[in-house]
Amino acid sequence: MKNITILYFAALREATGKDQETYATTAAELYAELQQRYAFPAVPLRVAQNHVFCDWHATLADQDTIAFIPPVAGG
Repeated sequence: MKNITILYFAALREATGKDQETYATTAAELYAELQQRYAFPAVPLRVAQNHVFCDWHATLADQDTIAFIPPVAGG
């Protein structure tokens, strides 16, 4: 079984009440599962695998760290 650590930031951290947790799957499937579990927004996000931006359909490996990056606004 894959052991994938997910890091939560900003609104996603607020939605889960957690800084991180562990799951296993592809990034797209993983976000869909979490979206149902925590009512995450269906907004365009970036995904990073092991601290590098990656494609949503990249295959995740054991011990990967995944971060979902929501859109940000600055001023």
